[in-house]
Amino acid sequence: MNIQKLKLKAYSPILLLITILAFAGCSKSTPFVPTPTPPSTTSSDPAQYGTPYASVPATKDIVMYEVNIKTFPNANFAGVESRLDSIKALGVNVIWLMPTYPIGILKASGSPYSVQNYEGVNSAFGTLADLRTLVANAHSLGMAVILDWEANGTSWDNAWITTNPSWYIQNASGTIQQLSTYTDVAALNFSNQSMRLALIKAMKYWVFTANVDGYRCDFADNTPSDFWTQALDTLNNITTHKLIYLAEGTTSAEISSGFQLDYAFNYYGSIKSLFAGSSTPNSLFATNATEISSISASGTKLRYITNHDDASSDGSTITEYGGKQGALAAFAIVSYMGGVPLIYSSQEVGYPNAINFFNNVPVDYTANPDMVAAYKQILAFRAAHEAIKTGALTQYNDANIVAFEKTSSTDDVLVLVNTKNAAETFNIPAALQGTTWVNGYTGGNVTFSTQYTLQPYSYFAFKR
Repeated sequence: MNIQKLKLKAYSPILLLITILAFAGCSKSTPFVPTPTPPSTTSSDPAQYGTPYASVPATKDIVMYEVNIKTFPNANFAGVESRLDSIKALGVNVIWLMPTYPIGILKASGSPYSVQNYEGVNSAFGTLADLRTLVANAHSLGMAVILDWEANGTSWDNAWITTNPSWYIQNASGTIQQLSTYTDVAALNFSNQSMRLALIKAMKYWVFTANVDGYRCDFADNTPSDFWTQALDTLNNITTHKLIYLAEGTTSAEISSGFQLDYAFNYYGSIKSLFAGSSTPNSLFATNATEISSISASGTKLRYITNHDDASSDGSTITEYGGKQGALAAFAIVSYMGGVPLIYSSQEVGYPNAINFFNNVPVDYTANPDMVAAYKQILAFRAAHEAIKTGALTQYNDANIVAFEKTSSTDDVLVLVNTKNAAETFNIPAALQGTTWVNGYTGGNVTFSTQYTLQPYSYFAFKR
C-alpha cells in the first residue's frame, strides 16, 4: 500500500483481535454468519474470456516478477508487453501486476491501492482489451499472471460509499472510518455478508474476464482469515483454472485459509542486516528456520531483496547491499536457501535510485546487461536443481560466509556466499574436505581441502 512501514511490522494477534472487535462493535451492520460456498459459476458471472492457462507452475517451481507498470515504457500495458520476452528470459514463470484498477481522486495520495472500482481498468494503463492482450501474450510465453488485490478498503469515491455505506466501518455517529493510517482508503466492514460477497464476485470477475491466474492480496494480515477462507474456497470452485494466491502477511492463518505463499518480512530484515554488517549468517539461518516453521507444510515463503514498498522506502538494492555485486550475492542467497524468489521490476538492471510507486519512474531496462546475465544464471541453476526447491538444508557455520548444502534423493548442491566487501577465507568443514564438486556456473571442478577463499561479495553454486 502506502510507503509507510506499518505493514512491515509483525502484528500482535491480541491487538488485531481487539481492533476487529472494536470495529465490529461500532458498526451498524449485523455480525457475519458464514454461509455455504457458492458454486463456481452463476448466472451473474461473466463469460470466460480466452482459454484458461494450463501451465500454471507448482508453488515450489515459481519464480515471480513484480511488475510496477509505471517503470515501463510509456507507463502502460503495452510498455510491459514490449518487455515480456526479456522478463521470461530471466527465468520467470509468474508475473504479478501491481494494481490495475482506477485510482480514487477524493482524498487521494496517488496510491494504486486506493481502488475506485474493483471491476474497472486504470485508463492511464490502457483498456480491458489491452490488459487481456498482455495476459494472453504472457501465457503464450509460458508465464502465469496474477493481479494485486486490496480487500481492506476502497477509495472515498468508490460507488460503494454512496450505494452501500453499511459496507464500511462506521463510528457511533455513522461516519465512515479510514483504514488504519491510510487517509486515502475507507475501511470495509467484514461483518457485512453482502460486502464480502461483492468482493468475492469482483475477484471472480477478473478470472473470467481477463483470464488471470490468481491474486497477490495486499495487507492480508489485516483482513479476517475467515474471509480469505470464504473467498479462496469460492475461487477454487472455478475448476477450469489453477490459481495462485500470495498473501502479504506473515501468519499461519493465511496459509490455513488457502494461500500457498506469504511474505518473508523477517528474512528481508535479516538479510539487510547481514549485508550491513550488523548481524551474522547464523542469524539469517535462524530467521529462515523460524519463518518456515511458523507456517504449515502446505505453504511457503516469498523471498526477496526488495519489492515495491522497500524500493520506495529503503532505496535501490545497489545502495542496500553494497553495489551491483553485493545485490547479486544477496539475490543468490534468497533464491537458493528456501521459498520462492521474487524480482521487483528494475532490480535486475540495477536501477540506482529509490522508486516511489505512486509516480511514473522511467527505468532504463537496457542498463547493466552484466547484471541481467547474472540473474539469468542464478535462476537457471535454481530451475535445474530439485534440491534447492525441496531439499533438506545443512548449515555450515561461518562468521562471514553464508554456507549451506541442500540435498534431495537424487540431487546435492552446495552454496557459498561472501557477504562482505572484502576477500574472506572459508574454513572447510570436515564433512566437505576432500569432496569434489562441479561449479554450477562455469562447469569447472573444485576439490575442497581445508580452506577456500572467496572474493568480495562473490557467490558460488556447486553440484555433484
